[in-house]
Amino acid sequence: MTYVIAQPCVDLLDKACIEECPVDCIYEGKRMLYIHPDECVDCGACEPVCPVEAIYYEDDLPDQWSSFYKANVEFFDDIGSPGGASKVGQIDKDHPVVAELPQQTHEE
Repeated sequence: MTYVIAQPCVDLLDKACIEECPVDCIYEGKRMLYIHPDECVDCGACEPVCPVEAIYYEDDLPDQWSSFYKANVEFFDDIGSPGGASKVGQIDKDHPVVAELPQQTHEE
């Protein structure tokens, strides 16, 4: 089991979750952040600091965002497990589920 970042993160990239993650498993794509399922230790530190409530425990992911579980897992298919997001920096891609979304607007 792992935590999943869903659609509210798209085009926001707040990064408060990155600062809270003790194992550095939240990676930055072009339009959203992704939690590495093999590096996440299920501590839950990221969930309460997300300003748009985009982070869910896998079993609690709302049905309308169920495709984001697959997006978080498959994002790492060709990257593998780098062992820490801070040494990788932004990854110049997104999962197709995210890339195909229209530009998201967020109210301040």
